[in-house]
Amino acid sequence: MIWLKLVHLAAIAIWSAGLISLPGLYIRRSHVPEGEELHRLQALVRHLYTHIISPAAFVAVGSGTALVFLREAWVPWFSLKLGLVGVMVVIHILTGLVIIGLFERGRSYPAWRFVSATAASVLVVTLILVVVLVKPELPDLLPAAMSEPGALRLLLDAINPFRK
Repeated sequence: MIWLKLVHLAAIAIWSAGLISLPGLYIRRSHVPEGEELHRLQALVRHLYTHIISPAAFVAVGSGTALVFLREAWVPWFSLKLGLVGVMVVIHILTGLVIIGLFERGRSYPAWRFVSATAASVLVVTLILVVVLVKPELPDLLPAAMSEPGALRLLLDAINPFRK
């Protein structure tokens, strides 16, 4: 399990660093003239996103999912962590959408977007770290059955038209 944790931590580090640093490359878009330099910047940004950051995100989520089943993490703080990871996934998707349109002719990346995207990424990554390291005592807002494996089936049995 230690190796899986190491893979998970390394993937999270790469994914987080990528999401935090990409807006810094986007802002360079307005300072690079059209032509070969712009093409190199676009190739770099797309390569980082598709070959490094996205695979790291996939490995982070996959290894984290495996760790959930190995550790049976059914505690309220963990639900908060998963919600924050969901926000990180949304930031990742929005980052990909920015890359698609950023390098069209005449486009630029305003400074306010750079600040807000970087701040949002840093905030979410920091909150995830704090939740994981502090493991705060949170009230369990979910039904008691939700803290047991297989409980969703029990909760939905009453409305399942295909049950026996």
